[in-house]
Amino acid sequence: MKPFTQYTKSGRINIAYQVFGSGPVDLVYIPGWVSNIDWMWACPELVDFLQELGKISRVILFDKRGTGLSDRVVELSTLEERMDDIRAVMDAVGSEKAILFGHSEGGSVSALFAATYPNRTISLITFGVFAKRRYAPDYPWAPTDEERQAVYDMIENSWGSGEMGLESLAPSKANDKIFMDWLANYFRSGASPSAAMVLTKMNTQVDIIDILSSIKVPTLLMQRTHDVDVKIEEGHFIAERIKGAKFVEFHGNDHLFWVGNTEEVLEEMKAFILDGKPAKVYEERLYTIVAARILPSGTDHMDPRGLISQFVTQYRGKIVQYDNESFIATFEGPSKAVHCSIDLMDAIRSLNIQLAIGVHIREGAIDKAHFISGETQVFTDSMLQISTPNQVLITQTVKHLLLGTGLTFVHREDVFKSMSGELLSLYQVIDDSRSTAPLDNYSQKQFAQNDSFLENVLQCIDDHLSSESFGVEMLCREMGISERQLQRKLKAITNKSPNQLISSVRLHRAKELLHDREYNINEIAFQTGFSSPSYFSKCFKKEFSISPSDLLQIQD
Repeated sequence: MKPFTQYTKSGRINIAYQVFGSGPVDLVYIPGWVSNIDWMWACPELVDFLQELGKISRVILFDKRGTGLSDRVVELSTLEERMDDIRAVMDAVGSEKAILFGHSEGGSVSALFAATYPNRTISLITFGVFAKRRYAPDYPWAPTDEERQAVYDMIENSWGSGEMGLESLAPSKANDKIFMDWLANYFRSGASPSAAMVLTKMNTQVDIIDILSSIKVPTLLMQRTHDVDVKIEEGHFIAERIKGAKFVEFHGNDHLFWVGNTEEVLEEMKAFILDGKPAKVYEERLYTIVAARILPSGTDHMDPRGLISQFVTQYRGKIVQYDNESFIATFEGPSKAVHCSIDLMDAIRSLNIQLAIGVHIREGAIDKAHFISGETQVFTDSMLQISTPNQVLITQTVKHLLLGTGLTFVHREDVFKSMSGELLSLYQVIDDSRSTAPLDNYSQKQFAQNDSFLENVLQCIDDHLSSESFGVEMLCREMGISERQLQRKLKAITNKSPNQLISSVRLHRAKELLHDREYNINEIAFQTGFSSPSYFSKCFKKEFSISPSDLLQIQD
């Protein structure tokens, strides 16, 4: 029986999730590429697999933002945002610690979560995971650009036709028409063609190699020997970089874990879960570190401590060291750290002060008193010497995790040398939507209300939801940027134009109101900024492939 679908908020995005099972531990399943948690239950093979897991654990399923039953107002999400979605769902179901089970791309974000939140991760299980999705001399098993282009062509030409060439994901089911039809429908219901294209192109840029050594939780890596989608050498490569990881190689060539020799896979997972030792308390975790030099522009300047503290707190960061010439802060992820740095750099110039900022990701002590270790001090000293005023420099490790933020990165000739002797390339961060002019004041009203540019745009649209006159011009005015900047920024982050995003936000809010059943269709149309109920119904059906009245009938 299919579990009841529920929703929780990750920032301002609705994330769909389901919970079932009666086991003593929690297990979060993080699917790869795209998913639809309702369509999962239309595949007997997948249902059998999940129900077996439900006998030994409480299983938590969810669709990441932009896919499946979760909000489609975004088509692109960073690994950090996907990690936040995991955390939001765990919080919603009261799960303090969980086993993470990540498939393919879902394994990549699960690895990042395990390194960042080890004390919320009992253990990490992956199947067919990759560390990189683009060929490189140091990772020669990843697809070449030509091979990735073939996938893009499939999405462009065949996403809606049924001829999607998915046999390579499940060769053992290639002649099973019922299964292959379900698989094609599962992917199409998980993402629109444009969303699938954006997600696939973003996955091409995934690179988690630098964070693998930071994973300390018990780890089980599984893969089939002749998996065409992810090479067996990739599994060995990843296992070698995670201390104590167990790597299990199965016969076969299926990339999907729920087909082929599923009994073997299940038995391995069950043994790993049931033999698990009590969850360890970890003293270190992965942090994003911001080191900044404070550079007064003249003798007449104000004390910046309060402003710095407010911005860092707003982005869920913590200041771990502060003096008159510099400060060090830690953040849960690189996107929060970099956007905080950019916003703070803009605001602090109103105090006749400039900042030179460096950003890196590395392990640090959870205990704030012991955070500044030798390695951390080497980084901060080096980056503060290299960075220049009004500039945010990041290491390549940070850059690899910032894809999908709409930021531009310019390669620098400087390099950062770690204590281990590793040389990391440096990049300057450019945010094209920003003005270079200093702010005249820094009142609380000007502080961003959310963690990102997109969150602030969504907040602004929501604040004017019932106003049919609200449009791009007013959105630009309230966000303080030009229409050209807004177009470029939203296209990079959401793959939507401002008008498309405004319409999508209105319609998703209307869908929520229809589920609540407190108002009729005409009232909801007016509440979400549509002056014509008939036009509202037309737009709603185009967005969700179902009319408002039909949706209400289904809910009865």
